[in-house]
Parts: sequence; C-alpha cells; structure tokens
Amino acid sequence: IRVQLSRSGDSARSTSRSGDDISGAFPDVLDAINFSGVVDGELLVGGTARSNSPTRTFSDLQQRLNRKTVTAKMLADYPAFIRTYDLLFDAEEDVRGRTYIDRRNRLTEIIDRAPHDRFDLSPLVPFTSWEELDNLRAAPPDPVIEGVMIKRRDSIYQAGRMKGPWFKWKRNPYNVDAVLMYAQRGHGKRSSYYSDFTFGVWADDEDGEQLVPVGKAYFGFTDAELELLDKFVRNNTTERFGPVRAVRADKDFGFVVEVAFEGINRSTRHKSGVAMRFPRIARLRPDKPSYEADRLRTLIAMIDAKPE
Repeated sequence: IRVQLSRSGDSARSTSRSGDDISGAFPDVLDAINFSGVVDGELLVGGTARSNSPTRTFSDLQQRLNRKTVTAKMLADYPAFIRTYDLLFDAEEDVRGRTYIDRRNRLTEIIDRAPHDRFDLSPLVPFTSWEELDNLRAAPPDPVIEGVMIKRRDSIYQAGRMKGPWFKWKRNPYNVDAVLMYAQRGHGKRSSYYSDFTFGVWADDEDGEQLVPVGKAYFGFTDAELELLDKFVRNNTTERFGPVRAVRADKDFGFVVEVAFEGINRSTRHKSGVAMRFPRIARLRPDKPSYEADRLRTLIAMIDAKPE
C-alpha cells in the first residue's frame, strides 16, 4: 500500500494514502528510520531488492494491516519494508517544488545510508523505445509489480493524482466472468442503492459444482448500470444477513459480471483459497448464462502461470 514515512527529531510516523496513522502496526519500519524528512513509497512485506529476498504478496501484507500492535512472531513471519519512490522533505527542507531529478538524487543518498533490510529504492528503468518499455510493463521481473510510473525529469511533487507530468502505465488487468452472490448498500450518495457486490465462480464439489466467493467490488459501473444491478438485487433476494442480501445464483439463473483485477494470489484467509487485488466490475453480462461463468481452476491456473 502507498505510504508516507516521516521523521523529525525523535518523532516518527507512517501514514496511509487516506491519511490514517498506521505506525503501530509497523514498528520494525519506524525503528529503522535513520534519516530526517518525509519520503513517499510503497509498504511491502518480504525482502528488499538489496537483501536478495523475494517480495511477498498483498495477501501476506494484509496479515500486518489494521492492527494496533503486532507480536514478535508476526514481525518475524511478515517483515515489512518500504520501497521508496520520492522525497517530499529533506530534513526540514521542503523539496516538493524542486525537479524530480534533484529529489531523486537526494533520495538515493538517503536510502544508500538506510538499513538494507527495511528500505530500498524503486529502480529507474532504462529503455530505448516505447515498444521496449511496453514489453517491460506487460511482463515485469516480479509478479507483484503493477506496471511502470513515468515522470518528467523536471516535474515537481504535487499532492493527489497528478496528470500530465506523471503517468502510471499499469499492466493489462486480468479478467474473469463471475456470478453475483451477495450485495450490500453503499455509502454517501449510493446509500440508497445496493452497490457493494460479492461475486463468485464455480468450484468442484462432492455434489457437483458450487459457487464460491472470490472477491468484492463496488466500482467500475455507470449510474445506469448501478440502477440495473440494484433492481436485480431487490427482485432476486433469497436471504438477508443484517445489511447483506443473498441473491439467487445457481446453474439455471444468475447475474454474470466481467470482473477485472490487477493481480491474484493464494490466500488461506478465503474459502476459495485465492485473493484478488483491486477487483472492479468491468462489464455487465446479463446476456450470459450463469453456468458459463469461470471456474475456480481458471483463477488457480492464473496464479500457477505467474513467474516465480
């Protein structure tokens, strides 16, 4: 997950993209800060590029998230580190208005002196053509890499999602067809609609094939599509569990959606044994019979096909 790491004097903290203080869950990282300033980076678990150990999956990182304290065993089993991207403050100096190259040079000096098992530097990728860069984007050296980040050398650092000077060129997403299984009301302007959806695929069972949940999504569809989904949920509810509605989903009837996601890994936390990264509803498939949705073995094959 994206984080900002800061230290001033004896005070150090780590904050998420949404501004939440997650310092308590990652004392191993905070204790390793030997510099003063603010860096922007990605919080990961496993080994840094400098320690020659593999970076672990997002499902492993989830073992450390949303915890106020962590045990010694968890610190040992899921060691955290920061892959640094950019520099906001060099000690007390605000460098956000300086060029990217200047910030990068300063960040390189800082990370060179930082503990190798807790900090590394996102590498600069040399390329001679857009085709070469496209190939690197599509087939990165590590399956946890989501793509490449393109920044103008003279760009300043700005908050929010920058457009123009910066561009995130992601890998093409994975896609599967899944069946809606559960729905829950959304928040804010969507609070009157069922807009948070759990979807599943077919898995082999002793009684034949059964749907198993493989993910949740609450965006990717238009307002018109949301109204269609909401109407389906209300007209086809079979059970209620507090705020959650189960909808009819079997071989003879169900609502199929095309789900796009950025990555997939094995997971012991989920009944299906898999966990998707950043799933979203890419397309509604009301024309497709529910029995033609994908099988769990298709998702497992995606995991097995990833390079080690």
